[in-house]
Amino acid sequence: MTLRFKEPVTFRHPKHDVFIPDQIDPWTALRRVTHLGIVSHQDDLEIAAYQGITECFHSANQWFGGVVVTDGSGSPRKGPYADYTDDEMQKVRLVEQRKAAFVGEYSFMAQLGYPSEDLKQKSYGPVLEDLRFILEHAQPQVLYVHNPCDRHDTHVATFLRCLEAMRSLPVEMRPKKVYGCEVWRKLDWLLHDDKAMLWVDKYPHLLRPLLGVFDSQISGGKRYDLAEEGLRHANATYFDSHTTDKTSLLTYAMDLTPLVEDDQIDVEEYTLGYVRRLEADVAQRLKKFI
Repeated sequence: MTLRFKEPVTFRHPKHDVFIPDQIDPWTALRRVTHLGIVSHQDDLEIAAYQGITECFHSANQWFGGVVVTDGSGSPRKGPYADYTDDEMQKVRLVEQRKAAFVGEYSFMAQLGYPSEDLKQKSYGPVLEDLRFILEHAQPQVLYVHNPCDRHDTHVATFLRCLEAMRSLPVEMRPKKVYGCEVWRKLDWLLHDDKAMLWVDKYPHLLRPLLGVFDSQISGGKRYDLAEEGLRHANATYFDSHTTDKTSLLTYAMDLTPLVEDDQIDVEEYTLGYVRRLEADVAQRLKKFI
């Protein structure tokens, strides 16, 4: 595909939104990305891909790009948002995500605007084409996605569509590292050697303002800002019982890189391997003392 740089960067769903915080041309914003997050909903990036955001913050040569695939419909609401229609709520969440991109100095922020049900269709053409387009032209070194053990159906479906899009690219164009990150199923249950440890203490003050812009969620009774800060402190403290803490803030991820290096690896078997290794570890420890 030949790029004509005077053309805007557009996507297939009519609700899509592209925001460039520093107002550089969108092709440059897309192609300078080194760390990319692709997630389901507004505020998922700031939870799942926080390491990438902080790695790139104020960096001269690293840039974070964000992609939210769904339109944010169906979110819970109360307080000042209790009487908002679904369309009004979607607009609020879109603007909140733009605010987070500005605070975090993202290179670009794409909100693709698909209903969740579209993502749940295997090989759904428009979603795959949009994701492939982003991956092809950004070619990030590091990609943050939902982990395949997440307990939110839309998160798992988004991960699978991302995997399909990555596997449709030549191997040399795929991300060099892919992390499956925590949102609705935390990953403290992974065995020590199965944990990808993402230190997130580089800009510890950034988490609250990033999540704080999502007022529709916080006022609606979900204190993600406090929960995520507490969780990261807990991960660092409880990581190991016999050593002192090496960081004060830590998140866990699954290393999903093998799935994009080898298309023959079955995603279900790869995922269940983590569960089976946990089962074997629990069984062995019990047997030692029974």
